Amino acid sequence: MNSYHLDHLQYLETEAIHIMREVAAEFERPALLFSGGKDSICLLRLAEKAFRPSDIPMPFLNIETGHEFSELIEFRNRRAKELGAKLIVRTVEEAIAKGLAHPAPGEISRNKLQIPALLGAIEEFQFDCAVGGARRDEEKARSKERFFSFRDSFGQWDPKGQRPEIWNLYNPRVNPGENMRVFPLSNWTEMDVWEYIKREKLEVPAIYFSHTRKCVRRNNQWLPVTDLLPLREKEQVKELVVRVRTIGDIISTGLVESPADSVDDIIAEIAAARVTERGSRADDKASEAAMEDRKKAGYF
Repeated sequence: MNSYHLDHLQYLETEAIHIMREVAAEFERPALLFSGGKDSICLLRLAEKAFRPSDIPMPFLNIETGHEFSELIEFRNRRAKELGAKLIVRTVEEAIAKGLAHPAPGEISRNKLQIPALLGAIEEFQFDCAVGGARRDEEKARSKERFFSFRDSFGQWDPKGQRPEIWNLYNPRVNPGENMRVFPLSNWTEMDVWEYIKREKLEVPAIYFSHTRKCVRRNNQWLPVTDLLPLREKEQVKELVVRVRTIGDIISTGLVESPADSVDDIIAEIAAARVTERGSRADDKASEAAMEDRKKAGYF
């Protein structure tokens, strides 16, 4: 008797596709969070496999801080157009103008300001579910997430009050005003993502590969030199061959010195790495509780 065995990536793919279809079946107004980063690129391929030849039954949503890498914005817009998807973009600037977001004096990073912008977009379009590419291996707070992560009417997350997910059964029930965050890639690792990108031959933004960029050393990491990041006294600008492992706010995304200019090179580099990908994010270095505090308030 022959039996069919899934390999590791096939199992993860099947699990994620099942969750995607659960979202489509259970929610009236879901949205897919698409930034153009590597994890959301995998989400798009999974959505294609889950729903093609029909259209992907949810719009794409992205919250711009105004501090993005230009390469990421170009890639996001192009991919949404190629897939014929509706792309909804809301910005931190709009949230500030509407009085939804309030910058703290002296704070340059806009990551926290994404929270009211996201919650405002969810309320504006009455989304009852937002599908994101977060993974449990990324960071301590994200390791606490379930596949279906409930948010109350204020958009807040209670890590101690999550719903059980036994035998792959999910409770998607939400009352008006509440919503669910769903993370199909929860069980994936950074290595799995890049192995999947290789297997599926997925295009990714060029900044994931080695390139020459002007950098400045700050808080034990290399940050890209931009007009948004004023140089401090005695700081020296160096031109290095670098790439990004994880992409966020341009002023807090650390760059790693790397010659990796192919997916195979990146996979080999990750296999030898001793620092997590978010170890290069200045906003996470602020405190161990930084991400959990943001998530409790409504962050991705």
